[in-house]
Amino acid sequence: MADIKTRDAVKGTIKTLDKAAIAGSRMKSAYAKTKDKAEQGYYAEENSPTEYAADKVSHASGRIKDEGIHQFNKQGQKNAQITKENIGKAKDKIADFKAKRAKKAAEQKTMRNKTGQNAVRTIRQDGLQEIQGTASRPAVSATSVASAKTETPQTAANSLIKTRQQGKRMIKTTARNAEKTVKTTAKGTIKATEKGVKTAKATSKTAIKTTEQTAKAAQKTAKASAKAAQKAAQTAKATAKATAEATKATVKATIAAVKAIIVGTKALISALIAGGWIAVVIILIVVLLGCAVSLFGGGSDSTAYTPVSAEVEAYMPLIQKYAKQYGIPEYVELIKAVMMQESGGKGSDPMQAAEGSFNKKYPHEPNGIKDPEYSIECGVQELKAALVSAEVENPIDMERIKLALQGYNFGNGYISWAKTNYGGYSYANAVEFSAMQAQRLGWEKYGDTQYPAHVLRYYPYGRAFTSGGNQAIVEVALTQLGNEGGQPYWNWYGFGGRVEWCACFASWCADQCGYLESGIIPKFSLCSDGVNWFKGKGQWQDKNYEPQAGDLIFFDWGSDGSIDHVGIVEKCENGTVYTVEGNSGDACKQQSYPVGSSSIYGYGCPAY
Repeated sequence: MADIKTRDAVKGTIKTLDKAAIAGSRMKSAYAKTKDKAEQGYYAEENSPTEYAADKVSHASGRIKDEGIHQFNKQGQKNAQITKENIGKAKDKIADFKAKRAKKAAEQKTMRNKTGQNAVRTIRQDGLQEIQGTASRPAVSATSVASAKTETPQTAANSLIKTRQQGKRMIKTTARNAEKTVKTTAKGTIKATEKGVKTAKATSKTAIKTTEQTAKAAQKTAKASAKAAQKAAQTAKATAKATAEATKATVKATIAAVKAIIVGTKALISALIAGGWIAVVIILIVVLLGCAVSLFGGGSDSTAYTPVSAEVEAYMPLIQKYAKQYGIPEYVELIKAVMMQESGGKGSDPMQAAEGSFNKKYPHEPNGIKDPEYSIECGVQELKAALVSAEVENPIDMERIKLALQGYNFGNGYISWAKTNYGGYSYANAVEFSAMQAQRLGWEKYGDTQYPAHVLRYYPYGRAFTSGGNQAIVEVALTQLGNEGGQPYWNWYGFGGRVEWCACFASWCADQCGYLESGIIPKFSLCSDGVNWFKGKGQWQDKNYEPQAGDLIFFDWGSDGSIDHVGIVEKCENGTVYTVEGNSGDACKQQSYPVGSSSIYGYGCPAY
């Protein structure tokens, strides 16, 4: 029975291995067919780089899968061969064991037969000897003799039976142990084979998963490459578009320059008609300089020329009419710049002249005039009065033109006040006058302290003769010299009590110039915040830089990387930096340092 069971187990194992091999062979055949189909359609379509890349990836994936299946079949066949060899060895061991067992059983049987024969002979011999001895002994009773004859053979028979029973038990035990050994060996072999097959399957599955993951990764890479190509194409389109827009802007600038030339020529003709060779020479210079600036640029963005709007240009005939009528034909471009700043040429009061002294028809209130032509007539008269009061000599007398323009905004009272107290215009005295008037009238604000700069950006010749906006903050700072304690500055910033106020002072000066609102300078109370802002804007220079007026200078007293103080650069001359600083000994003071001083941390350079 043990032999039959063992053979059945071995046959089952062989069948299992055959099925695994057949399944592997079928899988290989299926994947081979799939591969052939994929390769046949590989170059069917190449509509885009993305599809081409995806096909390449799919083909590579199929090859990797085929290789995985091949390795799986190869490993499975190898395991099956090893298992068959192990089963053959097991059969040989079982046959050898059976032969030995049969031989031993025969020997034991022979031994038992011999033992039984010997026992019978011994019993017979002992009985004869006993009988013979009894006959020779005189005093033995018949009963004793009969008892001896009866007991001795029985005892011998019992011993023989026990011996035979022990032999049978030993044979059964041996057979049982042999059967267990065979079963254990067969089970171990089968389990080992099953584990080998499972391991091979797991290895194959892992290889297939890895292949699929590789294929997916490759597909993602291909898609990313395609997206990158699309982005590059989009960037190229955007660049082309930006180039086209830049070209358009350049064309517009050129057209504006040509217009300026035409306007200058017209102004020259008007001057010739009006008479006066001096005026002709002045206008000729203005035309040449103005056209050069318009065509080739120069200066900072804050003073860049900006053409007036189409609405303003539409009023050109009326502007020329009244400029000629009131004796200022050479200032047509300045009149246009004023209109552009006041209204952009829109509304019924484009010169915002309703509150001026020449308005005799309409209410003296903002936008009170309801007739654009009357607004232009009044506005031209107001501007002429300011030019005369400021003693402007010609269209390029920029310092007096600034005084006249600020007077147009504040009223002519400012012109006489500035001439009496300061000898002319400055941004600082414009701020002072505005604050004085606002306090007197109980207003929060009075006029536009940057009116000249705002107007001159629309004046074709203003750019060539106007200093940069960086001077304004210096002028404001200089008006604060001698102030102590810093209360106006830290209180303006929003602090309820005294703080280290050097940064508050610099921020306050910037605010007075409109630089906080325009984003040219940040509002900061910590010096480190100011440094970080300028560095973030790419507007930073180290201590060896030779600064310009209006730059912010930051200090590191201990050279330990900690920013301790900030001031405003007044000027830089002959290797020396001159500054205006708040909270210098708790007061506003002027100071000076060598360029590259170890106390200087660096400079913030606003884009004025």
